[in-house]
Amino acid sequence: MEVKLGYKQTEVGAIPADWQVSTLGETCVFENGDRGINYPSPASFARTGVPFVNAGHVGEGHINRNDMDYITRQAYDRLGAGKIDTGDILFCLRGSLGKFGVVDPDFGEGAIASSLVIVRPRSSSLRVDYLSYYFSSSPCARMIGKWSGGAAQPNLGAQDLARFVFPAPPLLEQRAIATALSDVDALLGGLDRLIAKKRDLKQAAMQQLLTGQTRLPRFEGEWEVKRIDEIADTDPENLSVTTNPSYQFNYISLEDVDYGYLVGCSEQVFVQAPSRARRRVQADDVLVATVRPNLKSHLRFSVQGGEWVCSTGFCVIRCRKEVSDPGYVFQHFFADLVNNQIESLIAGSNYPAINNADIRALSIPIPAIDEQTAIATVLSDMDVEMEALLKRRHKTRDLKQAMMQELLTGRTRLL
Repeated sequence: MEVKLGYKQTEVGAIPADWQVSTLGETCVFENGDRGINYPSPASFARTGVPFVNAGHVGEGHINRNDMDYITRQAYDRLGAGKIDTGDILFCLRGSLGKFGVVDPDFGEGAIASSLVIVRPRSSSLRVDYLSYYFSSSPCARMIGKWSGGAAQPNLGAQDLARFVFPAPPLLEQRAIATALSDVDALLGGLDRLIAKKRDLKQAAMQQLLTGQTRLPRFEGEWEVKRIDEIADTDPENLSVTTNPSYQFNYISLEDVDYGYLVGCSEQVFVQAPSRARRRVQADDVLVATVRPNLKSHLRFSVQGGEWVCSTGFCVIRCRKEVSDPGYVFQHFFADLVNNQIESLIAGSNYPAINNADIRALSIPIPAIDEQTAIATVLSDMDVEMEALLKRRHKTRDLKQAMMQELLTGRTRLL
């Protein structure tokens, strides 16, 4: 294959002529977590002490200190390995294989579980920030696939990690690449904070508007508490075994709905469709996930026209005209009043699920239909704003992935 001027062909593909191909074993040292800690041994663990980082605390280059356990100072002092330092990369070897986090200067002392390994550059010729972006890249993902053995539960050892090959540009170019990608990360972080703020504002608005604690202008009158089956029909249309085998439809599975958004669907023919493809859906139906309802994979279906069917993992709520507004009912499935009722139903269950009778028995406060519609409009407008921010974040994330593909391979040069 012809290589353009100024580039050379290597085992990681064509890279700039002044770049090197290195292995992690050549450029880094590894330190495993100490297996001497018997989690959750009372002798080693305490309410306070030295933070103990496990695989659940690392991801997207960061370390999340929420719900972190601690080991006693005595246990920490006895450790022969696994003590972290600023700039260490904590890489997950099993379970959440490939997830990692970088220890920032504010973290202080800490120890790692045996499911993690510390990765430390051997010298200042390899920047930690550049290496962390490599760990986020698709070439690293391919290395993980190559050396993890392809088992049902893949894992790596430090000796496998040492075989990972990567392109290593000169130090100044490493810094330029890391700085450019860090700027995109800062933008993503700002969007994350704004999205979190908007979510908090909406949650507060829901608490006020859906309970009548705050009334919109020009509305008055008493509210009533009613069950879902008093204001709507559930699962009004279902496909039977006598359905025409050639009947074609768009199918919505549980996986196609994410927190109020339809993220996909599939075209199906009845004779070949999944056995759960049975509930017919039309515009303004509310789809409530009965499997793992705590994940809130509910949907107000808004597509006009066409043939649509959803999984029996949903309960379809069809509001009665002049009695209930679908947008108002839908919003309640993301608010505390309904979710507290659902939580009480699934409490203590090994497999969180509810049934359609449970849905019908849920109760919500009901104002007059015009006030329901006005409340739904306010909250829906907030959803539209949130959706725009989420789309912007997705585009920014895709931009970062494209930049990484260009910069980490040298296809685009910054110096």
